[in-house]
This record gives sequence, structure tokens and C-alpha cells, in this order.
Amino acid sequence: MQPADLLLLKPMQPSVMDALAAAFTLHRADTAPDLDAFYREIGPRIRAMATGAQAPVDRTLIETLPRLEIVASFGVGYDTIDVAAAAERGIVVTNTPDVLSDEVADLALGLLLATIREIPQADRYLRAGHWPTRTYPLTATLRGRHVGILGLGRIGRAIAHRLEGFGVTLSYHGRRRKDDVAYTFHPTLLEMARAVDVLMIVAPGGPETNGIVNAEILDALGPDGIVVNVARGSLIDEPALIEALRSGTIHGAGLDVFAAEPHVPEAFLGLERVVLLPHVGSGSVHTREVMGRLVVDNLLSWFSGKGPLTPVPETPANGRATGAAR
Repeated sequence: MQPADLLLLKPMQPSVMDALAAAFTLHRADTAPDLDAFYREIGPRIRAMATGAQAPVDRTLIETLPRLEIVASFGVGYDTIDVAAAAERGIVVTNTPDVLSDEVADLALGLLLATIREIPQADRYLRAGHWPTRTYPLTATLRGRHVGILGLGRIGRAIAHRLEGFGVTLSYHGRRRKDDVAYTFHPTLLEMARAVDVLMIVAPGGPETNGIVNAEILDALGPDGIVVNVARGSLIDEPALIEALRSGTIHGAGLDVFAAEPHVPEAFLGLERVVLLPHVGSGSVHTREVMGRLVVDNLLSWFSGKGPLTPVPETPANGRATGAAR
């Protein structure tokens, strides 16, 4: 049987690329000199797509691929994929949940500690030779903190589990109360922001959460407030956060994600009480390899007729069971 034609929007790790090339007829959009001509030629043949958060899949692209059956996304978030347009066509969308939860949770705790204890700033201080002349200023602390988690999903729970060991008070806000946890639930984000002094952002991106952490929420956190974002940059009103940091409305922020990645607002770079990372939450060799393997396994499972392994909730139920017969 002729291998299915697969569209790869952006390159992935060599091991993933090799596995895809071995199982499919691979077409790489990233190396095409003329994308319009590329899609006119291969679009009618494409049955599968592999992509990541840096390569949006909109309705226009989906409509360019009339035989498309499955979009396998590298990452847990899939807000850059028009899942509604895919669902209308019965196209399966998969992501890579669970396999990155621990890695992102570890990074989130590191980012929180780095922000509160000013670890990058202290490192720069030592390297600049200041220590022999004066000790580094005292910092804020995690002791006695009340942490509010925005989005108690897989990653949010992993973060909460780790924070239990630090003896902090935990609260959460999300779409609904979780009956299997003892943390305090707040029905609104504003209510939680008024109750806590650390806001850990782990909710999905998309229109519903765009700019949800705004000036009102930041003001409610107060002058001891810390914001840590390992979700999507779109959840924060970035100009409001910059102003809150400049004015002392909150104490500091740790950010792994930004609204217009890889471009970071220049104003952040001049602020001292902010720790900035280039979206490395899941960025270990181990976890990225496991994520890539799940992308491949979802595609192989689909075309073997076993259905997708990790379809997103928006994928139609009638599109989950078969692939080999199409």
C-alpha cells in the first residue's frame, strides 16, 4: 500500500523526522520556495499533518487540504489550530498531554523560586564582581505565601502537588470545581486574585482566556504579588503587566511565554523584578523526544485503523475510530 502523504509544517527533532519519513510520504512546507505552488501541487494528496504551536493551522489551510484526516500537534496546547474548522470536516486533532506535565511543573516551580528569590539577578550580581564590596540585598520569600493556580488541569495539578511540599496555602480557579482535591476553589479569577499573593497561570489559551489577567486582576494581587506564566502569553494583558511591574502594583513576574513569540516586548527587558525564559517549559531532551514519539504514534495508530491515541476534546466522536479505510 502506498504510504499516506503527510504535511510537516515545521521541522521537529531528527528522530521524529526520521520516523515520519519512514512511515509516510513526507512533504515539508518549511523548505518550499513557493508555498502557494507547493500547496497547489501537494494539497489534494495530503491525508495527515504534523505541526506545533509555532505553526498555526487555520481554516484557510484546512480548506486547502480536501483529503486531510488528522492533525497531530506537538504540545499540549492547541489554540493555534482551528479545531472548529477541523471538526466540521470530521478531521481528528491530537496533542501530546501528560507526557510533558512533570517537566513543565518542574520548570514552573523553578521559575517561581527564581522570581521570588531573584536567582538570575543574584547570579548577575556575583558575575559583575559586586559581592566583595557589598552583600546582595535581601529578597522576598515563599514562606507564608498563598498560591492561586489558574487552570487545575494535568499541569496545574502537578504544580500543586509539588507546592504542597513547600507548605504554602493553595487555591485554584477554573471552569468548574474539582471534587477530588482539597484546595480552595474560587468561582471567579478576581475573587482568587484578592485571596492570594502568587498567581500561577496554567490555563489553556484561546479566545475565552485572551487577556484574562488584566489590570484589575494584577491590582487585586497587591504589592507583594507574583505572577508566573507557563501557559500561553495571550492570557496576560502584557501592557497592563508591564505597568504593574513599573509602578509596584505587584512585586514581580516570571514568564516563560509571550503573546507574540518569539518576540518579547522590549519594556520587559528593562525591568529588574522579572525573570524571562524563551518558552522552555517542556524543553528537555527527554521530554521533547517523548512528545515527538507521541506525535508519530498518534499518526501510526490512526492509519492502522486503531483510532487516535490522544484526541483533543473537540474532535468529533465519529472521527476517532478509524483511519486506515479512508
